[in-house]
Amino acid sequence: MCEADAYLIKDGIKRVIMESVEIMRPEGDSIYLEDIFGERLEIKACIKEMNLVDHRILLVEN
Repeated sequence: MCEADAYLIKDGIKRVIMESVEIMRPEGDSIYLEDIFGERLEIKACIKEMNLVDHRILLVEN
């Protein structure tokens, strides 16, 4: 499987905001995420790091 878990870093704390993300795209000052079940999330954040080997996406709140 090639999905990744998305984490949001806020106030130095990292928490999972979505698991099994299959689609991620920037939309203006937001990031659109969609998981393998069709759940969708749009969050005002920017990408800090994508580690595809570890299946991890790190986002930082705008």
